[in-house]
Amino acid sequence: MAPFIEIHEITKKFGDFIAVDNLSLTIEKGALFCLLGGSGCGKTTLLRMLAGLEAPSSGSIKIDGIDMHQVHPADRPVNYMFQNYALFPHMSVARNIGYGLRRAGVSGAAYDERITEMLRLVRLDGFENRKPDQLSGGQKQRVALARALARNPKLLLLDEPLAALDKKLREDTQFELVNIQEKLGTTFVVVTHDQEEAMSLASDIGVMDAGRLVQVAPPKTLYEAPANQFIASFLGSVSFLPATITKIADGKVSATGSCDITALAREGISIGDDVTFALRPEKITLSRGQAAGPNQLDVVIEEMGYLGAVTHVRARTKSGEMLKIMLSNRRRAEADFTWEEEVVASFDPKDAILLPAEAR
Repeated sequence: MAPFIEIHEITKKFGDFIAVDNLSLTIEKGALFCLLGGSGCGKTTLLRMLAGLEAPSSGSIKIDGIDMHQVHPADRPVNYMFQNYALFPHMSVARNIGYGLRRAGVSGAAYDERITEMLRLVRLDGFENRKPDQLSGGQKQRVALARALARNPKLLLLDEPLAALDKKLREDTQFELVNIQEKLGTTFVVVTHDQEEAMSLASDIGVMDAGRLVQVAPPKTLYEAPANQFIASFLGSVSFLPATITKIADGKVSATGSCDITALAREGISIGDDVTFALRPEKITLSRGQAAGPNQLDVVIEEMGYLGAVTHVRARTKSGEMLKIMLSNRRRAEADFTWEEEVVASFDPKDAILLPAEAR
């Protein structure tokens, strides 16, 4: 079967500025796909081209096998949930949800049944007569979602749908959004700049930078096996250690730099190559005295920040690199390290992500 969305060599220019640069992407039917990137990377422009709100400068977009070049936005099997929700302040919840249905000529029992169904889906039963100013941020978000889904679009585009919510509510709403998407089977494409949000929502993520897709993969692959240093640093916290490969044997590499490092080998790496090892903070262990295993670094703790469940530590190696370390506060010994203490940082060879030095 052909992919549900086929974006082929799309470019969008605004004068001399290239917002989206020769980008190709396919998305399967029923997916919850996230476009992730910093401000100005082109992700919202790409979303607007899918909706028909912007015309590509070149390239093509197909949705469900149909070329969208000559299809008016109102005729596309697409709905768009805006970042600010765009609820009508003078309308009730029910009338906001039903706005698109009324425009489509739905009325009578069919209209009432659909409104009831949408209210039940987003858990707003009993709120149908309230106005938007009588709702919390999370409730407004659910009204906007229900309105976007009311006409049963094949594709729902969501532009920073949780950005207006506080951290706790955003975390709770992420799971609600995933549950609704799974229940309906509608294809969702979500734009966000929040890495944690993308990773908790999506089955696949496309990371964008300067109008291009840098890597498309499931969240775990992006985090554990990033394609380059940009991806490694963009998704979560990371420390980099430069080194040179000195040995390759038995599926492992040995390297020398600020310290001797052993890690799993990867294709395309040869003896003598300059490389960079990426280390996630939760993969590094601190101890007083030498620990088991090959990767041992003498460090001095320079900063500590207690965050309840974890303590964030910054420790400097003898050669000057700063390591970011995350210690679980479940283990009392890890909570007892102090500032300026000389300790040993260690990590498993499988947790050192080997990247080409020039990829950063």
